[in-house]
Order: sequence, then C-alpha cells, then structure tokens
Amino acid sequence: MIVGRVLLGRMGLKELYPPIEPHDSGLLDVGDGNEVYWEVCGNPVGKPVVFLHGGPGGGLLPGFRRFFDPAAYRVVLFDQRNCGRSRPSAGDPRVVLEHNTTPHLVADMERLREQLAIDRWMVFGGSWGSTLALAYAQAHPGRVTEMVLRGIYLVRPSDESWSFTPTGAARLFPAEWTAFRDAIPVGERHDLVAAYGRRIGDPDPAVHLPAARAWMGWEFSANTLLPVDPPELDDATILTFARITHHYISNGGFLPEEGLLAGIDRIRHIPAVVVNGRYDMKTPPDQAWALHQAWPEAEFHIVEDAGHGGSEPGTRHHLIDATDRFRP
Repeated sequence: MIVGRVLLGRMGLKELYPPIEPHDSGLLDVGDGNEVYWEVCGNPVGKPVVFLHGGPGGGLLPGFRRFFDPAAYRVVLFDQRNCGRSRPSAGDPRVVLEHNTTPHLVADMERLREQLAIDRWMVFGGSWGSTLALAYAQAHPGRVTEMVLRGIYLVRPSDESWSFTPTGAARLFPAEWTAFRDAIPVGERHDLVAAYGRRIGDPDPAVHLPAARAWMGWEFSANTLLPVDPPELDDATILTFARITHHYISNGGFLPEEGLLAGIDRIRHIPAVVVNGRYDMKTPPDQAWALHQAWPEAEFHIVEDAGHGGSEPGTRHHLIDATDRFRP
C-alpha cells in the first residue's frame, strides 16, 4: 500500500540537532554605510560552515543553527544586507538599496570569512540561499570545501514567470493569487511586479504597508506541501522582506546575463548535495533538475513528499544526512 511505503519511509528520518545559542557575534562594517550582523555557534575549533538564509531579505531564525552537529562544526550565520539585525534596515523606507546586490553579498561573505580567520568553509543555502551559494562558490571556488543546496532558485526569466503570471503557481493557488492580483488596480495588472514596486517603494505607510503585506501573503502561500499558518511579522519586518525581495526579483537577482549554470565548470570539483521537494511550488524541481543536468557530479535528491520548506521531514533528513557525512 502507498500509505505503508510512506510510513516506512519516515522511519529513521534524521531530526534537527538541539537548540543552541551563539558563543560569538558582532556587526561587520562592509562599507557603503552597511553593517552586517553575524554569529558563530557550535565548536569554536570545529569545521567551518556558513549558512545562507533565503528571501532575499528573510534574515536568520534560531532553527537554522540546528542543521549541523554542534560538536563537529563551527557554524557561521549572518543576516544579509539591510535585513534581520544588519544595519540599516530596509524596514525604514528611507534606506536606499542601491548597494544591496548579489556581488555585494558575495563580497560581504569574503569579508566575514577573513574577519573570522577562516581559510575554507562549507557553504549551505536554501532557496535564495542556494542562489547566493552558487554565486559565491563560482566567484571563490578555492574557499569552498563542500556545498549543501536546497530548493534551487536560478532566477531565470521562466522562474519569475512561474511566480508572477496567472499561468504558473497561480493555477494551483487560485484564491491566494486572486488576493495578490486584486490588490493592484485592473489597469496595472499587466505587470504586477512593477505595480507592486511602485507601491512598496512609496514613502507613505498607507501605501507601502498594504502592498508589502499583499506581496508577502503571496510569498508565504506555497512554502510547504501541507498548509501552515504564515509567520506573524511586524510591519518593519514585512516591509524589509518585501522591499529586498522585490529589489532582487525586478533586477534578475543581479546575476550575470548568462546565468548561474554557465559557471558550473568553476565548481564542478566541489563535493555537493542538491535537495528539492517534488511539490515545491516556490522553486519547482525543474530548476534543481537543470542544475543536476549541468552538474551531474553533485549528489541529487528529489524528496517525494515535500514542498519548499527546509524543515519538512524528508528534506530535513537529506540536509542533515549531508552535513553529517561531511563532518570531519
């Protein structure tokens, strides 16, 4: 029976490691008036690994520390520019995002690596974090020991069409899409991303907050295979997330025109594990498959009973299995 296979498949799934607190943290001056919050937990002399959060603009959550054996790893986490505890926050509509691009984030990672006197580290990222991980590794392949990637996001035009046109994810989430679409007047719906940009970027809270809430409502609508309640976020966090996400989406992720797949030869030698949920509606598995076709040397897993969430049981299992196998 199918149910029997599902139940048997869940036996022996790896769980998150226990909660852990940082033993070191700070703010790193990365130039352009920006300071990036960073923290380190786990073994101070363990194997270095850097965690890259999603969004972009999502910021850190305590659970992100728990994908790694704290006795084996020196776990580095940071809030990317203008989100989380990094300063200044994009939750202030006066903060300009012109110095927040993928090359800036890659440079921030290098500054942080040098600040912490780390020679080489494992890179772990999901969703937008997978994008940044690929961009960083291609820019600095000699600094990466292994890669663990989840929910692959290539930021191709076809990927954005899936998210922001009525012929993509909207067909699977019609009520949520209708709410997202109907927050914009009929005459502007031919380009929803641009229409939202005008509103999210408006200095008036009466304009930008409703738009940011609607934008994030659609963003959170398809994160997991089974529905979960969206997180409760304050207005500043919602605006931060919406502004930064829109900023990157409307600029093609600030990636090279040829895209990330064109640079795979620079990282082909790096041991890597790629994991994607079969029913991931945010980053459908065709993106992970395209990466797999370009990089067959990387270990590849499609999780049959998972969506986009990194903590869904099957996805979590493969991620922790990978970090356990890459332990010293």
